[in-house]
Amino acid sequence: MRNVKSALIIIAIIFVLVSSAIGGAIADRFFGIKPLDVITKRFSQITSGSPVSQKILTEESVVIDVAERVSPSVVTVSIQTPQRRILQLNPFGGGFSQRFEGGQPQDIGSGFVVSKDGLIITNRHVVDNPGTYKVITKDNKEYEVKQISKDPSNDIAVLKIDPPDGGLSPVDLGSSDNLKVGQFVVAIGTALGEFRHTVTTGVISGLGRGITAGSAYEGYVERLDDVIQTDAAINPGNSGGPLLNSAGQVIGINVAVASGAENVGFAIPVNIVKDALNQFNQTGKFASKAYLGVEYQMITQEAALLNDVPQGAYVVNVVSASPADTAGIKNDDIITKFDGVDLSEDKSLADVIKGKKSGDTVKLEIWRAGQTSEVNVTLGEFSE
Repeated sequence: MRNVKSALIIIAIIFVLVSSAIGGAIADRFFGIKPLDVITKRFSQITSGSPVSQKILTEESVVIDVAERVSPSVVTVSIQTPQRRILQLNPFGGGFSQRFEGGQPQDIGSGFVVSKDGLIITNRHVVDNPGTYKVITKDNKEYEVKQISKDPSNDIAVLKIDPPDGGLSPVDLGSSDNLKVGQFVVAIGTALGEFRHTVTTGVISGLGRGITAGSAYEGYVERLDDVIQTDAAINPGNSGGPLLNSAGQVIGINVAVASGAENVGFAIPVNIVKDALNQFNQTGKFASKAYLGVEYQMITQEAALLNDVPQGAYVVNVVSASPADTAGIKNDDIITKFDGVDLSEDKSLADVIKGKKSGDTVKLEIWRAGQTSEVNVTLGEFSE
């Protein structure tokens, strides 16, 4: 009986194997399906971890490719300031001690080449201090900066150098119109003013952010709107370097890092850079920034109700001989409308001036001691 059962089991196994072979042959003949190949391929993927490995290799190769192609176009910005002797009183007695500052080149920022004949983009705040500037390429060639042109409306500057061979390699400027949160990005720059051509990666963490860049203690404070937020590591010294997409195209200029936070950096969208650069290439200078000439404080709705005054821009001080002074605007005036636009917390005076050019004539509505009047003002040109 046992022999009969064993024989039946063997016959059943042979039947299953033959049926599988015949079924596979039919599937291959009439439908082009190869079951054994599919099973073998899947088994190979499972045992070797192929999908994960392939993803890692793809990401690595993208970063390597971007770094190798773009790094020759990224430069380090260096400054040399005059040496100064600083005297310090010893609080424990013994008179004065002295130390020296400056006199040696110091890497302070990054930039990237936009033309073969020597135009380089960086941040304006990178080149705000007096001194002698140089740029250093990846192959350690140094070029003296011959001219610095600053965009008064954005934290952008163009540096002009004279490469003897004209052999600089410009970056490829992409577009910032259709960026997506979660999009992969690469940043290249001189991290901490010490580690040249540092490559970091991350994603776009947010779009349309508004930030205040800089510090009053560092000599500049500027409101930047519509910037890109990224978690790619950006540090002091990365300022002015490129933020790149996976195709190696510049999509922004790295401009700032959030203080007291980790992996929260910001970049100016490249389309702002392209517009400014087009203006510079056509005229040799950036578009002028409109200038009214008042120091002001915006009145909140709550403050307006408590003090029985309208919302608007409260004039703290009028700059002498400015367009505002010429138009008769006084201290303690409240500018309630600018060219028909109501001023409020959400629409400040700076917001509406930003959309104007020097030479434009605008109508202001002024509230003064309970009376409202209108004045025409011809905006001037801002100069640093």
